[in-house]
Amino acid sequence: MGNENKLLKMSNISKAFGKAVIALDDVELELDRGEILALLGENGAGKSTLIKVLTGVEERDTGVVLLDGKEIHPKSTQEAQNVGISTVYQEVNLCPNLSVAENIYIGREPKNRFGSIDWKKINADAKELLKKFDLDINVTKNLDHYSVAIQQMIAIARACDIDAKILILDEPTSSLSTAEVKKLFEIMRKLRSEGMGIIFVTHFLDQVYEVTDRITVLRNGQYVGSYLTAELPKVELVGKMIGKDYASLGESTVTKKDSVSREEGEELIELSNVSGSGTIQNFNLKISKGEVLGLSGLLGSGRSETVRVMFGIDPMQKGEIRYKKSPLHLKYPLDAIRKGMSFCPENRKTEGIIGDLSIRENIMLALQTKKGIFRKITNKEAQELADEYIKKLDIKTPDADQLIKNLSGGNQQKVILARWLATNPELLMLDEPTRGIDIGTKAEIQKIVIDLAEQGMAVIFISSELDEMLRCCRRMIVLRDMKQVGELSGKEISEEAVMRIMAGGESK
Repeated sequence: MGNENKLLKMSNISKAFGKAVIALDDVELELDRGEILALLGENGAGKSTLIKVLTGVEERDTGVVLLDGKEIHPKSTQEAQNVGISTVYQEVNLCPNLSVAENIYIGREPKNRFGSIDWKKINADAKELLKKFDLDINVTKNLDHYSVAIQQMIAIARACDIDAKILILDEPTSSLSTAEVKKLFEIMRKLRSEGMGIIFVTHFLDQVYEVTDRITVLRNGQYVGSYLTAELPKVELVGKMIGKDYASLGESTVTKKDSVSREEGEELIELSNVSGSGTIQNFNLKISKGEVLGLSGLLGSGRSETVRVMFGIDPMQKGEIRYKKSPLHLKYPLDAIRKGMSFCPENRKTEGIIGDLSIRENIMLALQTKKGIFRKITNKEAQELADEYIKKLDIKTPDADQLIKNLSGGNQQKVILARWLATNPELLMLDEPTRGIDIGTKAEIQKIVIDLAEQGMAVIFISSELDEMLRCCRRMIVLRDMKQVGELSGKEISEEAVMRIMAGGESK
């Protein structure tokens, strides 16, 4: 499309948080009038930061943003809305305790001749506006009276009513049914036909190919490229997102997998037709002692959700979990810990470390929880155990009394690993254990995982990096859209095979 149709042009956008974290590095994004653009990338790709820069939540360090050919520099979401940029998030950012009409016109309420809010006009205008979106509801009822799907439609209607030129939809379909998604796509197409530019952030690849015109891919804070949706095969898109050139992979398989040839130990855990509440569906899994099993898939595929259900964090809706052949009923993570299970979560900053506690205190947390409040670990025992794991895992610190927040990311990750190893688990679940740490420490953690399996521990390993999955796992289950879509083992495992299944092909 020509420049006269160019609605938005973001050029050379960079954003850093301190010296250590470069969230965006010379990123580009273009959007035409009457276009639906998918903005894609794995965790840490920079999608959220780019949207925050565009909507005035974060200030860019370098770069230019042109809207209708004129440079803009919004300092807040209100300023972004004033120039025509509106965002609807996965978690609807409206006021549930206010009426539908109030939510639509909040901050811009029409007034009567006495200077008071004209409630009759607000309600009439809201009802008329929602008719355009085929929503015939009582606009005087509170927002929380309605489903998430209707709330999202109301948020979109509000965004359009404030003269939006650009509508950003950030993971809008995660909580919607198939019928609700279909309705949303009808509205998106209608808005496109009226000349609106839409940026669609999602992790559902099928939806990308159903509704978008073009795709922009980011990876590790950098711009990978923009592609016409109809001309980019899914498997190539997966390759661009995870940083692999699919065409050059051939049939390369694992080069080092000592554990593949070992005989399996005793079966430890089995999941049969397990579904979570709004997460994984009909999941089946078996893992034996001494095995490293990988859960592979793109962001939102259900990898993390699977282990969260297995550890009792998220409720199981149906199905059965058997541990050592006996039914396992998990109400809380403590039930899993007492059975010999352990879990290192994906986000170590918010779900792993307690920054203002020492290394020793962080290591002791899970073991003390397992023992209970009446069997207190003595200071001497705690010090000996902490020293043991600092040495075993080569944690770089002068002593165990250092605050964990002062350690590097890789050493923090080792402390979390030490916390769970101190409980002497039979099953260790690791969700992105090497994200954001240096190459040397990554290799150390991968070696620890393989060594633990050699010693008889069962390990479930989740990583966005296929390379390390191939190095560590003797078997891999591939997930897509919260479902189990393939399983590979031994010499069947290759980057090509995994990517093909991720993209919608079948396992051979």
